[in-house]
Amino acid sequence: MIRSPMVMDGSTVDANGFRLRGREVSRLEALSDAVFGFAITLLVVSLEVPRTATALFDAMSGFVAFAACFALLFFIWNSQNRFFRRYGLNDGWTVALNGVLLFVIVFFVYPLKFVFTLVIDMMRGGRPWLQTHDGVQVLTADQWPGLMMIYGGGYMAVFLLFALMHLNALRLGDALDLSEMERYDTMDNVRESLLNVAIGAVSVLLSVFGGESGPLLGGLSYWLVGPALLAHGWLSGRRRKRVESVPAIG
Repeated sequence: MIRSPMVMDGSTVDANGFRLRGREVSRLEALSDAVFGFAITLLVVSLEVPRTATALFDAMSGFVAFAACFALLFFIWNSQNRFFRRYGLNDGWTVALNGVLLFVIVFFVYPLKFVFTLVIDMMRGGRPWLQTHDGVQVLTADQWPGLMMIYGGGYMAVFLLFALMHLNALRLGDALDLSEMERYDTMDNVRESLLNVAIGAVSVLLSVFGGESGPLLGGLSYWLVGPALLAHGWLSGRRRKRVESVPAIG
């Protein structure tokens, strides 16, 4: 199902000139917003109200990790919101793929928070493999590859789902009356999402087969995201200009 109005007069567009077909919030989007809000709540639900200044300072030490998790969740929410604004889709494939996306978001909230907490602690000089919590070692050498696999799996799943959602929109391009530029931008989102999937796959492979330093290299591989997306954006921008320069037929 494609929400009405299916074709608009072009007066409502985003910064890239993409016509916004989904101007009203659907029940599917309302559910998605509720799930994202619940996921953000899970990031902080384990924090009790501090009763002493020492407890407050300890709680504040987790602020950076929370901010990183929040930023990632906000990025995913914004990407999803842009998708629904642009295409206004509510068909079976979109509902199914979005449902899986919401499942992944909720399921991976705690692994996400755990990983970012460890990373921030290590950046501050901590050594989680030497630390214990309630008498249990925080992270063993054998657990580290598995932890990176869980994080990488969630990372790949999110962006693979976005790629599939945009491919579905492209499949419905005629019904949506997508212009050539809108088709190009849709496919560009697919390529960008698959680029993130590839980086996640590199991280998992390094973590599993990279030996003792594999998990560390797997974690560092996510630093490729920035340069890779910048390079992709630059190349895509050049190709987009060539598409824009081709006169429309008819």
